[in-house]
Amino acid sequence: MKDSGLISNGETGPALVLAHGAGAPMDSLFMERLAVAIAREGCRVFRFEFPYMQKRRGDGRKRPPDRMPALEAAFCEAVADVRDEIGPKTPLFVGGKSMGGRVASLLCASRAVAAFDLRGGLVFGYPFHPPGRNDNWRTDHFAQLQCPLTIFQGTRDPFGRQQELAEQSGMLQQVQIHWLAGGEHDFKPLKATGRVQAELIAEAAAGAARIMLG
Repeated sequence: MKDSGLISNGETGPALVLAHGAGAPMDSLFMERLAVAIAREGCRVFRFEFPYMQKRRGDGRKRPPDRMPALEAAFCEAVADVRDEIGPKTPLFVGGKSMGGRVASLLCASRAVAAFDLRGGLVFGYPFHPPGRNDNWRTDHFAQLQCPLTIFQGTRDPFGRQQELAEQSGMLQQVQIHWLAGGEHDFKPLKATGRVQAELIAEAAAGAARIMLG
């Protein structure tokens, strides 16, 4: 692969361009576990970093995320690199953790779908609204989706709990949601469930791979 800053997991199968969340880089423990788990299911995963995170990696200074147009542009650049790498016939998906998933969903509602022949979007913990701000939903673009979008969401995620979304079913008609029982935003479950974070990550990875492998 050319020197594009991408991290790749897996050698064959459909490909996923996977974006990080707002506060952690592409090689965080969550991103590493998720990418490896998806690759084990027979898919390829390509991770990249948005410009503000690249700068943080360079000098160690924390920065807020770039504005959405810059995030979308950076994501499209990564998708273009991956499409060049895998060729025109390999099925290609976009996805991400939290903020990265939100950007992926915006690409799924844009001309990027046709430009890169995207097959779908896969989001791991969607930030439906800021915690405690149920008056600020980030779902307007769902009505313009150009390809399938699947969200893997913890039932206890403060960015969008299961009960809250059940009351907003009208805005989610174009989206499939896979609920992870007891999971928080980072998929950590309640101890009472007897499960651990790695299990919920593996569950989400398996679900994503089933969609990608079709």
